[in-house]
Amino acid sequence: MPTVSDMDILSIFGLILAISAIIFGNLLGGGETVQLFQLTAFLIVVGGTMGAVMIQTSFSIFLRAMSMGRWVFFTPSFNLDQTVEKLVSWSQMSRREGLLALEDISYEEEELFTRKALQLLVDGNEPETIRQVMETEISIMEHTEIQAAKVYEAMGGYSPTIGIIGAVMGLIHVMNNLADPSRLGDGIATAFVATIYGVGLANLVLLPMAGKLKSLVHKQIIQYEMLLEGIVSIADGENPRSLESKLQSYLR
Repeated sequence: MPTVSDMDILSIFGLILAISAIIFGNLLGGGETVQLFQLTAFLIVVGGTMGAVMIQTSFSIFLRAMSMGRWVFFTPSFNLDQTVEKLVSWSQMSRREGLLALEDISYEEEELFTRKALQLLVDGNEPETIRQVMETEISIMEHTEIQAAKVYEAMGGYSPTIGIIGAVMGLIHVMNNLADPSRLGDGIATAFVATIYGVGLANLVLLPMAGKLKSLVHKQIIQYEMLLEGIVSIADGENPRSLESKLQSYLR
């Protein structure tokens, strides 16, 4: 898997900007910030949304989705230029010293996909065999990662509806307390704030997260495809300069 390293300033700034715009817009309209904070509404929307998506999702995919969530703000490192340099270096080494010279490198490689591809190469497998095995790995990996990203998309679909449920519950509370005006305020506040939480959580957080994660998965797959193309080319005995020229296409 890619290493999570770089903080994504744009995502953090975007989230702060979106929330600030709503809060300041409320203040300019004569509202009070405290009106937007309702624990009851928060519990209904967040708890209901999480519960609904848990019913729909398998345990392993749900855990993977929670693990991937941090990618939105701490972006995985996909250094394609460095990948090209490594592959060209391995190609040059294999031409000078033979494929077995890459055995030690395969043990040192932390990334599991690259390690497996290198081991297949060192073991003397045919290029087509390496391609078939690793393309299957990529296909399964892409399916799993996209399914995990879609968990946030699903939550973005459920959240507004759960917000409406919270609003209806708040209105029921209001109707049950019409004889006691002092208790009407809490019910009305819960009703409207629950709707804001549901729609806001979906459109400001969950759906943007799903889109960002899908984009990052796409970048991850491109890196793996580049690695596979490089390893197969080394197995074919392709000239390092020719290999570098081929891999430059991925950078564009």
